[in-house]
Amino acid sequence: MERRTLAQTLSRLCYRALRQAVRLCYPTITLEGVENLPPGACILAGNHCQLHGPIIAELYVPGKRAIWCSAEMMHLREVPAYAYRDFWRGKPRRSRWLYRLLSYGIAPLSVCIFNNAHTIAVRRDGEVLATFRQTLERLDEGCRVVIFPEGPEPHNAIVNRFQEGFADLARLYRKRTGDPLPFVPMYVAPRLRKVYFGKPVFLDPALPREEARSRLCAQLMDAVTEIAVGLPRHTVIPYANVPKNAYPTNVPCEAEQAHEKASR
Repeated sequence: MERRTLAQTLSRLCYRALRQAVRLCYPTITLEGVENLPPGACILAGNHCQLHGPIIAELYVPGKRAIWCSAEMMHLREVPAYAYRDFWRGKPRRSRWLYRLLSYGIAPLSVCIFNNAHTIAVRRDGEVLATFRQTLERLDEGCRVVIFPEGPEPHNAIVNRFQEGFADLARLYRKRTGDPLPFVPMYVAPRLRKVYFGKPVFLDPALPREEARSRLCAQLMDAVTEIAVGLPRHTVIPYANVPKNAYPTNVPCEAEQAHEKASR
């Protein structure tokens, strides 16, 4: 027990040092649309932006916060396979061996960071209820829960299609509290050094479950896209780890051209 406690203490100290180093080195981020954030519990749903989304959420989302994180990134033995599959599977064949090695190299760092940051482990299949239960507990505490729900399938050139399961939190929260759960669209724009929060949207409880999920996610994806397109011209950092010369801009015609290039 003492050895485990010492290991946890050292891990926590290591995380604090890493967090401070990132805070010093990472560009300062400005928050826009903070007036759209509810004062209490809500879901912030936005573009993943590769590593930028989680870093910015941890460092800059105001107030109590909790960030959904894949449970695989919290366990030493599971990090390499998950990291390679999720981050680097699209890399050129000739360099994949390097990323295989890198996936093992980042494992201890990943475990340290994601077990000490403001995270909620996202489990799947039979264990997903544990994720929902922990999320509802954090919402009860008045937390802003940050979710990056993009999946591998593109929605448009700005954002990938959202995985819809997280929308069920609205029904569970209403059943638990009697209140609707606000979902705030969030656009992360590292190249502008800003994060933008849109107006909250809500799941319609009168609709069938699948239709309500789809409609809510469509509203959120469209809101994120609308925020991005309405900003000054800038490079959008996509969900997929594609070559930088294939990154789109927020200008619709340019974004579609880059998207087609990345898809070849």
